[in-house]
Parts: sequence; C-alpha cells; structure tokens
Amino acid sequence: MILMCLRIVLMNLPRRLAFRSSALLAAGALALSGCGALSDDSASADDGIQVVAAFYPLQYVAERVAGDLADVENLTQPGGEPHDLELTPRETGAIVDADLVVFETGFQPTVDDSVEANATGEVVDVADVVELLKTEEHEDEHAEEEAGHEGEEEGHADEEGHDHGDVDPHFWQDPLRMADLGDAVAAKLGELDADNADQYTANAADLRSDLEKLDESYRSTLTSCERSTVVVSHDAFSYLTKYGLDMEPINGLSPDAEPTPADRARLEDLIREDGITTVFSERLATKRLANAVAEDAGVTTAVLDPIEGLSDETSDDDYLSLMNANLEALVKANGCQ
Repeated sequence: MILMCLRIVLMNLPRRLAFRSSALLAAGALALSGCGALSDDSASADDGIQVVAAFYPLQYVAERVAGDLADVENLTQPGGEPHDLELTPRETGAIVDADLVVFETGFQPTVDDSVEANATGEVVDVADVVELLKTEEHEDEHAEEEAGHEGEEEGHADEEGHDHGDVDPHFWQDPLRMADLGDAVAAKLGELDADNADQYTANAADLRSDLEKLDESYRSTLTSCERSTVVVSHDAFSYLTKYGLDMEPINGLSPDAEPTPADRARLEDLIREDGITTVFSERLATKRLANAVAEDAGVTTAVLDPIEGLSDETSDDDYLSLMNANLEALVKANGCQ
C-alpha cells in the first residue's frame, strides 16, 4: 500500500521535479502520511462494496441502487464545479481501492486519465451504457449564425478547456437516461456481489419508477405553455428539448465560455421578440453574464440548476427535488398551465 501511495503522489508531481531528491523526500513523507489516511478510510473495505462516483448525478444513482449494501464516495466535493475537478492523491487512492468506479468519459478529463491509469476494480462508463445526444443534434439551428461570426472566435477560447467532443454529456437532465444508468450500475454490482444481485435489481427498479414519474410530470406539465424558448446560462439543458422546449444558451457546453457580442445581440433580440420573461443562471457558476443579458433586455433572472453538484444552498436536496424545483421555475417563466 505504501508503494502504491508513493506512486500516486509522484504522478501528481510536476515531471521536472520527479527525480529531484528533495521532491522524492517530500513525496515519501506525503505518501506515508497519505497512506495512513487511506488505510483508515479503507479499513472498512472488507465490510462491503466500495463505489466511487465521479460527480453528483452519478453518486445519486449509485446510492439509490446500492442502498446500504455499498459505500459510495463522490470525487467532486459539494460546491465544487465538476468540470474543474483536479484529483488529490487521496481521491486517486480512492479510485485505486474502489470495487466499482462510475464516471463519464469526456466530462472530467482528469478522472478519465486516473481511471485509465489507476482503476483496479470494475468500471461503469456512462458513455457506454447511456445514449448521449450528439452535439450537432441541438446545434444545427445556430450553424448559420456561427458561420457569420468566424472572426469573433476569441470569446470562445476558454471553452477549449472543457471540450466534450461530439456528444453532450449532460444526460441526467433526462430522467429516463438516468434510469438506464441505474440498470447498468445494478448489473455491475450484481456481478461483484452475486448474493445481493436481486436487491440491486429491485433498487434499480424502484429508482426507474421514481424517474418515470418525474419524466411524466415534465411531459404533462410542459405541453401547454405560452412560450417554449428558455434562455439559460450555459448549454447544459439540451436534453430537456424532448419536452418541447427550445433551449437558448448564453454560453456553450462550458460554463466558462464567453459569448461573442453578436451572440448577445441575437439573444437580446430573441428575448424581446418572443416575450421571454426570465434569463436563467445557475448555482455553481458565475451569474455575471446571465444578469448582464437580463438587465440589457429588461427582464428578470432566476436559477435553473444544472444539477452537476450540490451546494451549501442545496445540501438538503437531492436529484428528484432539484429536478422538481427546475420544473416549477420553467412553469413560472414560460407561463405553463
């Protein structure tokens, strides 16, 4: 275990320091102290299955499916922006020790790298078990505008740090896709713990039942609204278009990307033309741009939670309550009956 901890610490050192004696001594000291912490945390490893989830929606599914038969640890701490996660040696050690890691390729590059290098147990990759939307499926309508703004790319430079490839990773905005993940986690836990496979399957079925009710609530509530267009902080809500909504993001797939002046002008024109009453911001990212667009257009702001993680404000909530709160916000903003 000590050698494993030392290897983890060295992986987190800058390459140019890895072979300096002082760095090695510091790494050794940190490894020894870190091993103590990891040993304490893993002392209960024999008491049940150890599951690591990369960020909150995955944690929610894993906990619902595992029940009290497994311990589930979230790599992204409450209040943290999952896109920006940098793993500590302790969190890397959790990946090493986990019987099962649940993550999503392309959403958190540091997690992807660590799972590939360090995972010794089983893995469930969302990208392998859930049908993810292709980004072009919800970007075609903006292609013409973007083609006309080829000289204004500077504003999107920050988005390169959050490149999700050709798929939209925010699948958890669709409850039925969350249910599909639940079934996959149940199947994998059943392989790891065959004696309790039926219980994992039953837990996944209960989860699917709750998620199907949530899906039906969205479907029935959003069918009769005065408006269908929703202006949101960043492009984390495209899976909601299945309910007839037209999502208009200020930013792209990254919450840090900056819109061009032409993008903002187009949005402000759209707000006025469609009679949009609300620009939605979110909890874990800056509200600056959403507030600025709303102020320029003369409308109000509200929160639509992307549910990428919990915050101090939502520490008593869970996925279901936050999705229901989002539905209430959409109903109010869009004049739904």
